Amino acid sequence: MYRFLLTPRWWGINVFVLLAIPFCVFMGSWQLSRFEARVDDHRSAKEQAESARTQSARPLAELLPVDKSTSGRRTTATGHYGKQLLVPDRQLDGRDGYYVLTLLRTDGGEALPVVRGWLPGDADSAQAPEPPAGQVTVTGTLQASETPGDNGVSAQGGLPAGQTSAISAASLVNLVPYDLYDAWVTLDTADPGMTAVPATAAADTGLDLKAFQNLGYTGEWFVFAGFVVFMWFRLLRREVEFVRDAELGILPEEPGESGELGESEKPGESGAGSAGRHEPRAQEDASTPVR
Repeated sequence: MYRFLLTPRWWGINVFVLLAIPFCVFMGSWQLSRFEARVDDHRSAKEQAESARTQSARPLAELLPVDKSTSGRRTTATGHYGKQLLVPDRQLDGRDGYYVLTLLRTDGGEALPVVRGWLPGDADSAQAPEPPAGQVTVTGTLQASETPGDNGVSAQGGLPAGQTSAISAASLVNLVPYDLYDAWVTLDTADPGMTAVPATAAADTGLDLKAFQNLGYTGEWFVFAGFVVFMWFRLLRREVEFVRDAELGILPEEPGESGELGESEKPGESGAGSAGRHEPRAQEDASTPVR
């Protein structure tokens, strides 16, 4: 009964199923591992943020370049404040406002973006306090460069002079005449008249939309694997039923074999009736004299 499994058609179906199921399971497992990795990163980031509050600040050079292990660490840097910029459309405690960003020119020659605090309302350079003069030593939390479009960072362009939408070396390189560190610092204690900006977790370390997308993809791949198995069994059952019916002599009827009479087989128009219709012509032919 199952000899049909050896036909070329079923060889193709079986090979496809044997390849599709492991592939779907592999992709689902990979997406699940991505979700679990994000959960682990989220847990590590929280533990790191808690431990960073009690750790002493380390020199900036020891924490560069910024990665998941150094983002959120407390650091210290010394230099002179230079150009000041505003970062609009930043919320704090549910209120709209802006960051006051000042470039700290370090002894190494490169400038470190420092968020000195937050102010409510629309960005206004007249309201932003001037930075301290002379050499200063700042202590704050090290942060990775922002990416426009992520974590609420605006991607808009065409801002007024003296403003930037993102805090990153790529965004600031055309706005300041300094070489820049690919990082920034938010002060532990804001300068007078401003509110300190809390540090944020490193990118890809939170349970954000991407994490739950990975979880959703995991379910989709496992559903695909189950659907392949379901369709294979459905095709197999249909084929077995067809073979069984053929062995019992129960075959699908061809058109015209349904047992119903066609137009030419209506009562009185078939068999002898048909012959009867042609009989007068035959008698007429017989009565015609032969010449």
